[in-house]
Amino acid sequence: MKIGTDGVLIGAWASLENYPSNILDIGTGTGVISLILAQRSNAENIEAVEIDDNAFEQATSNFENSPWGDRLFCYHASIQEFATEMSEEEPYDLIISNPPFYTEDYKTNDKARDTARFTDAMPFQHLIVCAAHLLSEIGKFVVIIPKKEEVEFLKISEEHHLHLQKKCNVKGTKSSPIKRVMLELGFDKITPNTTTLTIEIERHKYTPEYIELVKDFYLKM
Repeated sequence: MKIGTDGVLIGAWASLENYPSNILDIGTGTGVISLILAQRSNAENIEAVEIDDNAFEQATSNFENSPWGDRLFCYHASIQEFATEMSEEEPYDLIISNPPFYTEDYKTNDKARDTARFTDAMPFQHLIVCAAHLLSEIGKFVVIIPKKEEVEFLKISEEHHLHLQKKCNVKGTKSSPIKRVMLELGFDKITPNTTTLTIEIERHKYTPEYIELVKDFYLKM
């Protein structure tokens, strides 16, 4: 599976202000978010969870071949299985996810891609419940989701005492509608900080803000 803009965005945007030492990447795919966080932080332990066989193998290979292999580990499991098994372990300071989000009644003939990209592979309810269960008291839960899913996602999050603390609206161009939102949630109730990020000025011409955010993770930018 190709590396998507969403994964790079959320990996680059996630705050490391609380200096997380224990990070969890839910639904890691090829492992790009975990790798970005390994590059950005001094976290001693970065764990990832992936249910798809091929993606798990690719993420494991990518971890082993990276400069941070000693800090990265991928589990082959669903998030529900993982949360059950890890319930007695040390909680995570940062939990991050670029979850599957296609809710339309449309599927391809590629089962692996469908599993990775459709919400029925990991419903928001499961994701939020597990994140709330595994997160430390001062931890942050960070996700990127479609704008149209924001209200429902935040509603479920509030039910599990996870409150919005920071938000970034993501637009393709200045004139295009907001398609994605990046959300940071935690157990403390604070006034959320909201910003907007525009990716392109025009096709393949990126805004200075986007370049500044992601330049450390591309060979050419």
